[in-house]
Amino acid sequence: MSRKAALLPLLAGFFVMGFGDIIGTVMNQVKAECAANADSISWLMPVFAYVWFLVISIPAGVLAGRIGRRNTVLVSLAATAAAMVVPLFANSGRWYLYVVAFALVGIGNTVIQAALPALMSNVVEPSQLASRISLGQFVKALCAALTPVFVYVTAAALGNWKLLFPLYGALTAGAALWLRLAKIPDERVSGAASGAIRTTTFGGCFAMLREPYVAAMTAGILFSVGADVGFSVAIPEYLKNVFKVDVDLAGMGPTVYFVAKTAAAFAGAVVFAKVSAAKCFPWCMGIGLAATAAIPFVATPFAFLAVVAFVALLTANSFGMCMGLAIERFPAKANEISSLMVMAIVGGGVVSALLGVAQSSFGPVGIVATLGACIAYLFALGLFASSRRAAH
Repeated sequence: MSRKAALLPLLAGFFVMGFGDIIGTVMNQVKAECAANADSISWLMPVFAYVWFLVISIPAGVLAGRIGRRNTVLVSLAATAAAMVVPLFANSGRWYLYVVAFALVGIGNTVIQAALPALMSNVVEPSQLASRISLGQFVKALCAALTPVFVYVTAAALGNWKLLFPLYGALTAGAALWLRLAKIPDERVSGAASGAIRTTTFGGCFAMLREPYVAAMTAGILFSVGADVGFSVAIPEYLKNVFKVDVDLAGMGPTVYFVAKTAAAFAGAVVFAKVSAAKCFPWCMGIGLAATAAIPFVATPFAFLAVVAFVALLTANSFGMCMGLAIERFPAKANEISSLMVMAIVGGGVVSALLGVAQSSFGPVGIVATLGACIAYLFALGLFASSRRAAH
């Protein structure tokens, strides 16, 4: 099987990775069905979906070292498939089954994010890894964009929004079968052949933080996800408070950001295949930082959304660049690096909390300053990555 053909089942895995966004999409349907317990559902579902990034990212890397990256991805797909069965038995009296289902979604999503980029390094040349991860992020974003459509179609055309779950369960099972049958090199076999057999350990994962390059890129993931989540939270608030846009209309604002981000992920996959991600990194983040600094000076909501879309186009690939460049530098430590970086996804929650504090203390300027600080770090990281590549 050629490298390009082996990449296809991995991209199917990225599509399943996008199922993690199902939680926010169906929250309203679940709360409407379980109105008596809506408040509990509102905080339990997100917590049980995302706490796993902090709790099991490192264990997922250890598991990948013991049973192999492909088998670890298959474990994540099994958890996701199981998650799609549980909601079929949930109702207002058994609302807790929704929490169980989305906990399984969170577990599966964490494990696949920890193992899949590392598995991609089995079939992709190191210099092309940032490009292929960006392509995977595009596929993931495409899934996230299609989920609301699938919810609407199952509810309106088929009369039951829960039919989304067997649909996604079937897609997950299909992705698992495709991956299982694909001829993908096993890193454990190649390691044995070269005499470089090693085991991924908890200590080995955290030891990678002693490498300045890996530590800096891991922090980059934190600020990348933080800026991403921050913009989705801040855009409606900025439209309401600065431009006095209607609440419902302001809620549509993040759509502009995510459409631009999806387009940027596809563009990144094309560009990074020809130009080093390290060369693009500082330019994208520097211009993105300048555009973010211009936000307080825009006079209309349309100009604001245009600037936001421009920022998204420039910064959307920061996640793929951080992970791809780190694994490219230390390909033998792909399991450890992937685990550390997935754990850093909790940065989204940290930045959201900081945004709330900044907004209450300084108003809209505080929002822009917090987002600007995230991108400023990424700009500095881009300069660092570019200089380190030049040194090599």
